[in-house]
Amino acid sequence: MSEQLHRAGTITPEDVSAAERRIQGYVRRTPMLEAGGGLWLKCEHLQHTGVFKPRGAFNRMLAAREAGVLDPTVGVVAASGGNAGLANAYAASVLGVPATVFVPETAPAVKVARLRGYGAQVRQVGQQYAEAYDAALLHCTERGALFCHAYDQPEIAAGAGTIGTEILADLPDVDTVVLAVGGGGLLAGVATAVAGRARVVAVEPETAPTLHSALAAGRPVDVPVSGIAADSLGARRVGDIAFGVAGRTAPVSVLVRDADVVAARRALWEDYRIAAEYGAATALAGLLGGAYAPEPGERVAVLVCGANTDPSTLADEAL
Repeated sequence: MSEQLHRAGTITPEDVSAAERRIQGYVRRTPMLEAGGGLWLKCEHLQHTGVFKPRGAFNRMLAAREAGVLDPTVGVVAASGGNAGLANAYAASVLGVPATVFVPETAPAVKVARLRGYGAQVRQVGQQYAEAYDAALLHCTERGALFCHAYDQPEIAAGAGTIGTEILADLPDVDTVVLAVGGGGLLAGVATAVAGRARVVAVEPETAPTLHSALAAGRPVDVPVSGIAADSLGARRVGDIAFGVAGRTAPVSVLVRDADVVAARRALWEDYRIAAEYGAATALAGLLGGAYAPEPGERVAVLVCGANTDPSTLADEAL
């Protein structure tokens, strides 16, 4: 098995470069939209499945296949009824391997239907995500399937980091990359990719401050999670990889109110006709709500990371 598949807790720029080569042709190279006033939007909501996560899913599966540890008869397992589940189901379908996704019994029927639409076998277990997660790990032990974590695996984070290399290629003199944080895989990858070239601003809702709390405590800690973006930024603890990367890259950590997230989501729709999910709008909320104030002339790229939202709520949403 490759060293990368064993190593935990860190990723390197070389890991991101390897991921970029590996997933080329499997993911979309999403555009940068110049929004004016020194602001650019990285339109990752246009990625397959409407979210950035196929980058990590493909990298995880392709690296495992190269290492000879992806059994094509057993395939992969994920625990997620949301974006990570969709990404892994999609990547597995493209690569022609089975995918089993464990979700709570309370998972919305529409998400279960989308997972099955990508060809995944869906197992509904327990009332909470933790129960589905434990069942997924047991399935891996019993069947020998490849486990694909939602955010805290080197290949997953390195795949997400390819967004950072694209930003640098399209906007070489970028000063700052602003992104939302849930479990931290996106932060870990992008911060690794742009280290030494641009600062990273990590934006979280006040009601789900996993990174902010970990930095204050000096270690990852469990936090209560609630609020409008909890469906996509609802990890209760930042990942070990993200915490390690944050320790060496020192991102600017800021918190925003739910009202700021709602306003940013509305702005993305009204100004650019981008139908962003609340988690994706959280990054822009860091600017519009004033949690991060760029200096005059600062060139800022904001990552719009997902669009899996109900579009019927966009036009009439009130603060």
